[in-house]
Amino acid sequence: MAWFILVIAGLFEVVWAFTMKQSEGFTRLWPTVITFAAMLVSFGLLSWSMRSLPLGTAYTVWTGIGAVGAFLAGIVFLGESVSAMRLLAAMLIVSGLLLMKLSSSA
Repeated sequence: MAWFILVIAGLFEVVWAFTMKQSEGFTRLWPTVITFAAMLVSFGLLSWSMRSLPLGTAYTVWTGIGAVGAFLAGIVFLGESVSAMRLLAAMLIVSGLLLMKLSSSA
């Protein structure tokens, strides 16, 4: 269950990163509100998952999901550039996340 909660926390990290970009420096009300709400949910779920997952594993996976998810959201929704180097970097992050999961005893 902790892994499921951690993945959901990571997805909320993507939401807050995306809506923070949309808030234009916290000058737009609704993206700002969504950003802070998603942050609270994300941090809350991360802390819940840390009840049984090691700190290093939980935090690394959470930030990795956020990083790769924000990368993909930027490409899909904001038209950010795609290059072989950026794709390789994202694949390396995902590889690291999988290794972290495989090395975890929880």
